Amino acid sequence: MSTVSDLPEFIDVDGERIALRQVEGKSPGIVWLGGFKSDMLGTKAETLSEWAKANGHSFIRHDYSGHGESGGRFVDGTISLWLKQSLEVVRQRTSGPQILVGSSMGAWIALRMAQELHKAGEGERLGALLLLAPAPDFTAELMEPLLTEEQKRDLEEKGYFEEPSEYSPEPNVYTKALFDDGRENRVMTGLIDTHCPVHILQGMADPDVPHEHALRLVEHLPADDVTVSLIRDGDHRLSRPQDLSMMVSAVEALIARISQ
Repeated sequence: MSTVSDLPEFIDVDGERIALRQVEGKSPGIVWLGGFKSDMLGTKAETLSEWAKANGHSFIRHDYSGHGESGGRFVDGTISLWLKQSLEVVRQRTSGPQILVGSSMGAWIALRMAQELHKAGEGERLGALLLLAPAPDFTAELMEPLLTEEQKRDLEEKGYFEEPSEYSPEPNVYTKALFDDGRENRVMTGLIDTHCPVHILQGMADPDVPHEHALRLVEHLPADDVTVSLIRDGDHRLSRPQDLSMMVSAVEALIARISQ
């Protein structure tokens, strides 16, 4: 497994240092897109890195600004900003079709990347999507309906609110800019034509993203290109050995489909 002592590389995106780690190999490559406040050294990303090394496929992962080893402040982050950085990583450091593996918020980034790549005439970069506990539109769909009056007031008066994190000793900070920008990046408002296979892995015991959200996402995707695997006792992390095995199997199935 990689360790923190394995130094990352950096690319510059609009003056911000974006940290990345890359495994050289054949196409289709794999691009890891992490979740909100996560970093590229998590269990799922490490598992994919080791799989890529063992099977000769290229693999790249990065930290969004304000995350992990990248520069910038977390509170300055938005979906648009992290999307732009992810697109630059793919454009600067990959060739051939890629499988975008997006976890939680990373699945939202992956769906927006698919839209932007096709809009730019770069659809050939996109081989498939693997979405793990996908949380597209989470600010508008999952958070805004549950905001307390105090949180709404903090957003308007302070520009942010905080809440304890189950995954970090530091509180989660949600800014007004994140919510405003999230509305501009919504994908579950019409058909999301990815022009490629999509596989969704979703835990039914996920306390953060209800499995109904993943099923509603499917309604916005072309049905003949989508596979959904519901894991009855799976949580939001999907990092147990059996979950990691399912993730790897899904990657292998997508590679087989792309290579047909």
